[in-house]
Amino acid sequence: MRIVIAHNVARKALAWRDAITTRLPQSTVVTWPEALDDLADYAIGWHPPEELFQRECRLKAFFVAGAGVDQVLAMRSLDPRLPIIRLEDAGMGRQIAHYCLHQVLGWYARRDAYESQQQNRIWKPLPAATPAEWPIGIFGLGQLGQHVAQAFLSLGFPVHGYTRSPRPIEGLRSYVDPQGTEEALAAFLGATRVLILMAPLTMDTRDRFNATRLRLLQAGSYVINVARGELLVENDLIELLDSGHLCAASLDVFREEPLPADHPLWRHPGVRVTPHIAAVTLIPEAADQIVAKIQDFESGRPVSGVVGRRRGY
Repeated sequence: MRIVIAHNVARKALAWRDAITTRLPQSTVVTWPEALDDLADYAIGWHPPEELFQRECRLKAFFVAGAGVDQVLAMRSLDPRLPIIRLEDAGMGRQIAHYCLHQVLGWYARRDAYESQQQNRIWKPLPAATPAEWPIGIFGLGQLGQHVAQAFLSLGFPVHGYTRSPRPIEGLRSYVDPQGTEEALAAFLGATRVLILMAPLTMDTRDRFNATRLRLLQAGSYVINVARGELLVENDLIELLDSGHLCAASLDVFREEPLPADHPLWRHPGVRVTPHIAAVTLIPEAADQIVAKIQDFESGRPVSGVVGRRRGY
């Protein structure tokens, strides 16, 4: 079996090569652009070059080595018949749940207010909140979104999710909306105090959260984006923070990455910026999953995580 690793970060490409070689010692594994003695059977990568799909024209499948598949589906040289396989959690769920919990619990506990009081030597207990006052709305209930939902439910927060297909999670209120109607989205946003964006980037989700839709959130709401920057119209977010309709936002993903040094989000007092670290790919866990899927392919067994081209995930 011949496998090529095409990752845009050289050290990660080498780590992937070593991980796959260890798990499939009878295979030949190389990093792009190193050539094999014949065309590759499988490719694994993140932001691969267009040339990969032009040269490796006999691939059985391409495995995405991270969360999100939009960067692969946008490639012009991609064979429409080639199966694209996404990672299913692979350790990212618990990371992203921890990230979201950290942000919300800081707001919930009035962390910023108490830090300000400490700087000014003010001793003043503030009114305590209850979880019931902090309904969490998760836009996108895939495997990662379900991890986040379970984490908040375990702490007693009311949690509801917006999803295209039913997700049976005990204690969760679902807004199931196969057609993507504005009425269902409005009802979901109106019930939300903390909006957590977890959906993939598709034609339907691009620019979905503009000023019109963000205004549907409860006054004094919060926004967390750990999905893709293009879901959120950043200038509209800033406008609603400045107006006071939104209290704060925690952003881990952006329309342009790295975030330009002169971007107003860096300096906005209501925004916390992190450099796309809410969930990083854990190569050992991800390699275990990909190798198992390759073995399923080779044995003719069904393979989970196959991306639907029309829906975009």
